[in-house]
Parts: sequence; C-alpha cells; structure tokens
Amino acid sequence: MAEPLNFEKHPHMRLNQLTGEWVVVSPHRTNRPWLGDIEPIDEIDQPRFDSTNPLCPGVQRSSGKVTDQYLSTYTFENDFPALLELTPEPVQDEDELLQCKTALGKCFVMCFHPYSNLSLPLMTLTEIQAVISEWIKQFDELKKKYKWIQIFENKGKMMGCSNSHPHCQIYACSFLPTEAIKEDTHQLEYYNKKGTSLLLDYAKVELKKKVRVVAENEFWLVLVPYWALWPFELLVLPKHAVQRLSDLSQEQQQSLASTMKCYLTKYDNLFKTSFPYSMGWHVP
Repeated sequence: MAEPLNFEKHPHMRLNQLTGEWVVVSPHRTNRPWLGDIEPIDEIDQPRFDSTNPLCPGVQRSSGKVTDQYLSTYTFENDFPALLELTPEPVQDEDELLQCKTALGKCFVMCFHPYSNLSLPLMTLTEIQAVISEWIKQFDELKKKYKWIQIFENKGKMMGCSNSHPHCQIYACSFLPTEAIKEDTHQLEYYNKKGTSLLLDYAKVELKKKVRVVAENEFWLVLVPYWALWPFELLVLPKHAVQRLSDLSQEQQQSLASTMKCYLTKYDNLFKTSFPYSMGWHVP
C-alpha cells in the first residue's frame, strides 16, 4: 500500500481560494541546516528626532516643502508619486501584442508618529488606534473619487524602505490592481455558489482546526493562511462581516489596534529584532 501524503513531510500544492492560483509547498525543506539569523534590535540606536530626516516634524524635504510640526499622525501628498492624476492617453502601437493604457491616481505618505525611534508594536494602543483612524479618514475621502485605495507599509531596509521613520503609503487608483481583481472574482464566484462569504467561512474552518491560528479576540483572527506563499505570512480576518475599514465601529477599531500590537510584537520577538515586513490592507 502506498504511503499516504503527509502534509508535514511531502511536497504538495495548495489552492489559494482568493486568487485561484496553486501554491507549491515543500515542508521537507525545513530539515535543511539553517538556524535562522538573529539581529540586534536597531531602534535603540535611532534618535527620537533627526533634523536630517524629511519625515520628522519641521524638517525640509528634498522637494523644498517642509513637514508640518505634527503631534500624532500626519499625511501629505507624496513628493515623488508613483501615480499622477493627469496623464495623457497613450497612442496605441500598431502591434496588438504591445498594449498600453493610462494609470491615474494619487499617492500619499502617512507618518504614524512624530518620533523616529518608534515602530507600530512599540506604540501605545491609543497611538495605534490613531493610525487606524487616519487610515479610515483617508479611505473615506479618497473612495469618493477612486476605484481602489491601497494602504501598505514596507518596514525595514530589507523590504526596500528608504526611511526608517514609522510611516506607510496610500495609493488611490482609478483602476483595480490585478490581485484585487482576482480576489474579487473568486469571492463573488464563491458567494454566488454558496450564498455565504468565502473569508468568513474560511475563518470558521481555521478556528475549528486550531492549527494555523496565531492570535484572536472577539472581533479579529490572525492566522498563517493555508495557501501561504511567503515565510511568516499572516492573514488578518474579521470574525464578523465587514466590507470596508470605514465600517468598523469604535470597539472594532480598538480591538484591531490590540490585534496589530499583538502580532507585530510577535514578529519582533521571533528573531529579536525590529522585524522587516510588507503589510497591505485589501479593502474595496
């Protein structure tokens, strides 16, 4: 009799229900001789205020503009945006294999805190909730004009972040990104077939199995997704139906702040360092 597949031993493929793509999983590679890299915490060496850092309050940026003397969160239009509001329509190439269209949008930088030596897991719950409130404020304003608002943070030099001051970026787009289209399509197909939410159903499955759950409270569930593609990948899910950040009640916002502090602290403690990561919120 053939040996049955062991999910902790044999390579196999798992279906990402959100995108319809298959992910190759090679669990046996965890036996290779690698102990993991331990890095010292770098935030202790970073000053609270750096007069040369353009994201610090009152410092002039390379564009010539001066950052406000902010005391909490602070959002401003990116001086070097990836997207512009006014872009001419392209002249289509005569070859149909070379297609092009405009990508309109607006980009913002959002500072989490006036202190440079703080990251999200080191902030108080009140300070983290202020960040969430600012996300909601920006989302509410931008959704009036734009089709997709992408809130994301790249933390650490390893993730391509050029400035260690605690901040994220917000891209407001006139189009749906490819990943968003896939997620929207597959969730709609699931709803039309089952009459229920794919992610809420998935959350129930993970809560029942208790294998990949990292943290949870009354309103939120943090887990390693079954179809994880990246090392240390986490998925943050609401336990109750929530379509947009702006739909969150004050209690849910407070709970999200507590949830974020929990899993981000776990990241920092994992390798004894201010953990580098990319975090993005996928909301319509």
